[in-house]
Amino acid sequence: MWWILSFISAGFLGCYDSFKKLSLKENAVIPVLFLNTLVSTLLLSPLLFRTGFGSWEVQRWILLKSVIVLSSWLAGYYAMKHLPLTLVGPMNATRPVLVLLGAVLLFGERLNLLQSLGVGMAILAYFLMRISGKKEGIDFRHNKWIWCLIVAVLLGAASGLYDKFLMAPEQGLGLDNLQVLSWYTLYQLVFMTFILAFFWAPNRHKSTPFEWRWSIPFISLFLCAADYAYLQALAQPGALISVISMIRRGSVLVSFLIGAFFLKEQNIKAKALDLALVFLSMVLLYLGSK
Repeated sequence: MWWILSFISAGFLGCYDSFKKLSLKENAVIPVLFLNTLVSTLLLSPLLFRTGFGSWEVQRWILLKSVIVLSSWLAGYYAMKHLPLTLVGPMNATRPVLVLLGAVLLFGERLNLLQSLGVGMAILAYFLMRISGKKEGIDFRHNKWIWCLIVAVLLGAASGLYDKFLMAPEQGLGLDNLQVLSWYTLYQLVFMTFILAFFWAPNRHKSTPFEWRWSIPFISLFLCAADYAYLQALAQPGALISVISMIRRGSVLVSFLIGAFFLKEQNIKAKALDLALVFLSMVLLYLGSK
């Protein structure tokens, strides 16, 4: 059952990225992200009462989690607005490589041969993505939206490592995952309300105007559904986190197909090769972690 839930989570994540792209295209980023955090908080609000506040000692760690995730989202939303979905997806899929490298540096883990090959394959895929980007006029070194995407990926990987610290019972704090999910979402809403009111609203006439689209609430719906399926998969007897994580990265295939066939993005054949290398990298990392 857990592997079925993992595939469901991956499908929801792919839809989440696709609706995010549809909502952000030629639209203001801050209101879209604010509405995302608002809807997510409303959907997860029952968990706030179920899990309780705990102590400030616990909440300060969750607060830091919200800062890391929201910073990643801010950078990632701006990148998603200005870059092709078929480029953003494969780059986001390299996060497991960064998490693995972070585990080596922070937790003293060592790479075996297959894991080293997986890292090398991901690096090769990155350079091929640079070539694919140049064909669309995207210079990786001088394009600020590429740097936003890189920051988002790095912070996303940092969030994954921080999750291990927060929820691992032996090497970390052993916090309840639903408590972390619900409270850091609420903190994100607080932060985004402040950003919307004091930074975006006074200067909204100087930037891209906001336009309501029905795709916006679907961002939160699919994200919450993906996270819920993921947590339920982890709770199943015999669930393997390494397999679940790899399956979830398969969400890039859903968003890639939507970008190729529905959004009619360019240079699909070259990007498909980049995506194949990213998948091969994930398979090698998985086999090396067994």
